[in-house]
Amino acid sequence: MNRPILYIAITNHGFGHTTRSAAIAATIQKLCPEVLLIIVTTAPRWLLESYIQGNFILRQRAFDLGVVQTDSLTMNKPATLAKLQEIKKNQNSLIASEVNFICQNRVKLVLADIPCLAAGFAKAANIPCWMISNFSWDFIYREWKGEFIEIADWISDWYTKSDRLFRLPFYEKMAVFPNIIDVGLTGGSPHFPYEKIRTTWRITAPPEKTILLSFGGLGLEGVPYHNVSQFPGWQFITFDASAPELPNLVKITNRQYRPVDFMPICGRVISKPGYSTFAEATRLKLPIITIPRDDFAEANLLLEGIRNYNEHQIITPTEFFQGNWDFLYDTPQPPQQLEPIAKDGNETIAKAVIDYLQSL
Repeated sequence: MNRPILYIAITNHGFGHTTRSAAIAATIQKLCPEVLLIIVTTAPRWLLESYIQGNFILRQRAFDLGVVQTDSLTMNKPATLAKLQEIKKNQNSLIASEVNFICQNRVKLVLADIPCLAAGFAKAANIPCWMISNFSWDFIYREWKGEFIEIADWISDWYTKSDRLFRLPFYEKMAVFPNIIDVGLTGGSPHFPYEKIRTTWRITAPPEKTILLSFGGLGLEGVPYHNVSQFPGWQFITFDASAPELPNLVKITNRQYRPVDFMPICGRVISKPGYSTFAEATRLKLPIITIPRDDFAEANLLLEGIRNYNEHQIITPTEFFQGNWDFLYDTPQPPQQLEPIAKDGNETIAKAVIDYLQSL
């Protein structure tokens, strides 16, 4: 019997879209191991393997770029516009090459987070395209006005050709999508027992004095690591390989470990606004300290999300970059909503995909 084949196209922007898509892919594989996953992204294989423990095919292709950034908070709009215009110019050849691949490999469904051209691949191959996100790229670019308006209109038009959107929490309306299904939070779950993480990485500080520093795949320039020396009884965990060697700064360089694996042993995470970190922390009820991300429309939605559904501290860039981090002595604000947020996004999307593939 032929294996059902799923093609997952992922936005090439940082690591957040990749990790949340990989968490869904891992759930699909766990619930239905016979599904063959084709993951289409330029993200590194080790990142996918840290979420997906079974086999998959990696097809390294880029169909969008998100935003050109030097780090998690700094954007290059002219370079972003130039690359988007190049993708728009080459859209026909991009679509043609993927349709050929999809047909040759007997793909039955396209799942996209959230490159707009994926809808074009699916239409031309006569299969459905289901999308997943809490925001769409036309929403981001439209805010930037000028020549970005034309790009946003082009992207919106492709999104209207998709068949379904699984809308994640912390969302903008995404009104151009024709068929919207709201789902719960997605994200990875810890792979290692609590005590194994503490023992392996020599974490001796109590959870309330253990702080995770997580700034996504793009990292963050100028982190004032010298501040951790002001907290001798505390331990700070970072995935930044360029961070200095400090007695109470634990650098994680083994790629089988992810930030979510350390969340259960920590009292708080310091992060830039990003869906994947916010979602994984909220799923695990880990308080978040974050820095506003000006000029990126999704950031305000994310900040509103953690205000509503997680303990949080929203600090200024000055407090983070120039201050002495005395905000760590403050108590996080409680969530404003009394009802907890749904956390079953992985399972809801995975079951819908499996039901569709098994119905064929």
